[in-house]
Amino acid sequence: MKIRSSVVKYGDDVNTDVIIPSKYLVYTDPSDLARYAMEGLDTEFLEKVKQRQIIVAASNFGCGSSREQAPISLKYVGVKAIVAESFARIFYRNAVNIGLPVLECPGAAEIIDDGDEVDIDLGSGIVIDITKGKTLHGHPTPDFLLKIMEHGLVQYVKEARK
Repeated sequence: MKIRSSVVKYGDDVNTDVIIPSKYLVYTDPSDLARYAMEGLDTEFLEKVKQRQIIVAASNFGCGSSREQAPISLKYVGVKAIVAESFARIFYRNAVNIGLPVLECPGAAEIIDDGDEVDIDLGSGIVIDITKGKTLHGHPTPDFLLKIMEHGLVQYVKEARK
């Protein structure tokens, strides 16, 4: 799975409480959640994500409470992938389960800047910063996780049961 777009960049410890603030957890429709994505951290995010659909972050992205609404809000606002130095484990798994591609890539936050264009190959773990002409080597995503990310866990299980 390959993904290419420009980047919105954040730092360490982006918490699920700022990805989707708790006051919006009353919504169950993903498009409603998307209207409030990143509101607790970046009030300009909804405008940025129209042109820059890859998030790059430093360490511990998605820490905090284990709300599935956090990756859902990002997916449905138009985020194509998240590349981070590391993820909170429950966020990582929730993202995979709902079909939001995530990739751990040491050094990404040091090299990639806000607005850079990047090309991600999840299978190999390679991230190319096209703007800078630099290649980073993240953790390759196993085939079974790529299949889950492509369609989400529910569809993956349905297909596996056939």
